[in-house]
Amino acid sequence: MARMETTTDTDRWAAAVVMERQTLDNRWASEKWEAKAVIPDLTPGATPRVVIDTPQIKQILVSGLVLQLKRDEAEGYYMNLTSDQPKVFVLWRMGEEIAEPQMLTASYNEGARWLDNEENVDGVPLPVELVSWIAAFSDRHYQPEPRKKVKYATNKDKGRMGNWRPD
Repeated sequence: MARMETTTDTDRWAAAVVMERQTLDNRWASEKWEAKAVIPDLTPGATPRVVIDTPQIKQILVSGLVLQLKRDEAEGYYMNLTSDQPKVFVLWRMGEEIAEPQMLTASYNEGARWLDNEENVDGVPLPVELVSWIAAFSDRHYQPEPRKKVKYATNKDKGRMGNWRPD
């Protein structure tokens, strides 16, 4: 019988994303959007709010997202946490006027799959307060496979060519 995966509130973290638009002096594109930060969402359900608005840069705080940890992504969390710069990956799509974040993950594997599907994905620094939470989840649900002993060829190993000799 297959075991159903259930999530608890302890596997979820309410998040808000800071999206930034930079004005470009370029004949092919007039602006560039990217995610700049992921922070705790103190006002879930709020409409997007402009944080900075200058002619060159506009930053918008978008609430209502959730970083949810999933058991089948535990290896990806482990890989992310053991990297030089752990990140939260933000998948976003261009809306009518602003870039709208759609999903968040701390899984290196899931972020890579999104990129392979040619989605807009930005990696932003993982908030320090999430490191121990994700590490504990990864420890509970992922155990790296033990390293296998390397077998070296010996003079008894004739290889795939049998007794072939060049002379």
